[in-house]
Amino acid sequence: MTKHNSKPNILVVNDDGITATGIKNLMEVMQEIGNVVVVAPDSPQSGMGHAITIGKPIRFDKIDLYPGVEMYKCSGTPVDCVKLGVNKIFKGKKPDLCVSGINHGLNDSINVLYSGTMSAAVEGAIEKIPSIGFSLDDFAADADFSHTKKYIKEICLQVLENGLPAGTLLNVNFPKGDKLRGVKICRQANAKWMEEFEERVDPYKRPYYWLTGVFENFDKGEDTDVWALEHHYVSVVPVQFDLTAHHAIQTLNGWNFDHQADSGLKGKNTISAPDGINLG
Repeated sequence: MTKHNSKPNILVVNDDGITATGIKNLMEVMQEIGNVVVVAPDSPQSGMGHAITIGKPIRFDKIDLYPGVEMYKCSGTPVDCVKLGVNKIFKGKKPDLCVSGINHGLNDSINVLYSGTMSAAVEGAIEKIPSIGFSLDDFAADADFSHTKKYIKEICLQVLENGLPAGTLLNVNFPKGDKLRGVKICRQANAKWMEEFEERVDPYKRPYYWLTGVFENFDKGEDTDVWALEHHYVSVVPVQFDLTAHHAIQTLNGWNFDHQADSGLKGKNTISAPDGINLG
């Protein structure tokens, strides 16, 4: 991939597979902005999180799915797609933007941890590429993404113009339907799946299980992604891949580790917060 004229180079990935309607719509928006390369799994990879392929080879083939679009299908995970795209197509010369999606189904709240869509975007951010994950509250294979396009374009243009803080990416979710009230910058809601495993029996009388459950929101705040989506806003949550609980460092520094007293290290079990983090 070489950069043509002054347009930005854009890597497009997803987790629903290269033939998904969502990635086609995202690709079409990106073509209005820059030079597009699509790298996507050859089959659906939802819920893969940040998995990578080890211990077996990855197939990586160029395909002609849409005229005039440089596209590759990958036998690996969404994160594999980003890694291969950066290393084999861009050859280490980073794209100007990495976008993932548009996912069929929301990735709000705790879902960000399980999402292959968001993990692909996180991998882009780890590579220091401005990255965004996009998701729509519609699981249908023929979902209508038309109402998302103008927002996707504007958000991407803003990121290209202004950049993102170091170690940060965006998680963008759209409610279903075209009656959107605008964009809300949000925090991740405190919510989780109340999971159940439905037990069934196969023809050989062996039990197997289907994961089911209900999504429960414990968060009453009106500044969360769940609230925004329920009130017909596009939710935009800045996400970081540094999982350090900085607010807990001071607490842990107050612990007394007995084994350290025996080795003469008592009082040395302190951890310093990074610059700019206030522990007090």
